[in-house]
Amino acid sequence: MALPTFYKQYPSLTLAEIAASTKARLVDADRADHVITGVASLDEAGPHHLAFFENVRYADQLARTQAGAVLISEGFKGEIPAHVAVLRARQPFAAFVGLATAFHADALRPASGFDVTGISEQAIIHPTAQLEDDVTVDPLAVIGPDVEIGSGTIIGSGAVIAAGVKIGRDCNIGAGSVLQFTLIGNNVLVHPGCKFGQDGFGFVFGRDRHIKVPQTGRVLIQNDVEVGAGTTIDRGSLRDTVVGEGTKIDNQVQIGHNVTIGRHCVIAAKCGLAGSLTIGDNVALGAMVGLNNHITIGDGAQVAAMAGVKDSIPPRGRWGGIFARPTKQWFREILAVEKLARETAPGADTDKLDTKDERE
Repeated sequence: MALPTFYKQYPSLTLAEIAASTKARLVDADRADHVITGVASLDEAGPHHLAFFENVRYADQLARTQAGAVLISEGFKGEIPAHVAVLRARQPFAAFVGLATAFHADALRPASGFDVTGISEQAIIHPTAQLEDDVTVDPLAVIGPDVEIGSGTIIGSGAVIAAGVKIGRDCNIGAGSVLQFTLIGNNVLVHPGCKFGQDGFGFVFGRDRHIKVPQTGRVLIQNDVEVGAGTTIDRGSLRDTVVGEGTKIDNQVQIGHNVTIGRHCVIAAKCGLAGSLTIGDNVALGAMVGLNNHITIGDGAQVAAMAGVKDSIPPRGRWGGIFARPTKQWFREILAVEKLARETAPGADTDKLDTKDERE
């Protein structure tokens, strides 16, 4: 059985064409006619693959690579195998991504899972729903009353678009996703299994019973947002839950009710955002960050992976740890604890402890 690749056949380009496309400098002009048929990592590339090198930690892979050509920085002075054609670029990875995009344009956004266009006969669409031209709806999708969907949008198999949901143009709603009480802008990618607009976790807690608080807000997703598989975004209670323009959210993120996320943020996998918090523009959250409710994360702030944040973070702050604090303070504390552990370990000579440290 042939090995499936799931993507279209690579186009073939010469190194001269690649150099022109990426604005890179081909060091050996005699190799200009060498043909490249695809892209690959250093350790898996073959004679007709292009790879890139930008991190010295992978110098061993560069030394052993079988790639036909490598994009590499102008300033790199290390050893490069003689059989590898060298393309010098100002930003090797960015140039590589540009070429990979040309090779794999079909991998950038999901297509119909059934390779169809138009409305499947196996989809269920309420007669009051309004779908513009060039909408694709895969089998077993369900579209409710008064839904509006813009042209170029693809609704995946098994997706449920509940009453009144509005979806803009050129969007992708992944298979098995459920959207309710949600308004979505243009060019939004929602990967499979996402759930938007369900109740937020709102209760008046008591000893004998917990009284549910009505959740009457919406979810607003602005233009150019991408949301990873399995992510959940609760609708607001008193105000809307908002995800700002250009923000990218990884898989399995939980966003609570009334959360406001600014523009062009990056939120990595398995983050948990408690209700009624505010995140500014250009914020980056590492994987598994947990944010307390009713706090503010300032514009441009960065939070290290697995941090637990209970207090607001100022703009451009760099925080990490549990509970999170500025990274310089966090690192100093880690080093101090490690030093203390070494000095008090069984067999350590406690008589030789640094007296200066003791005074501090």
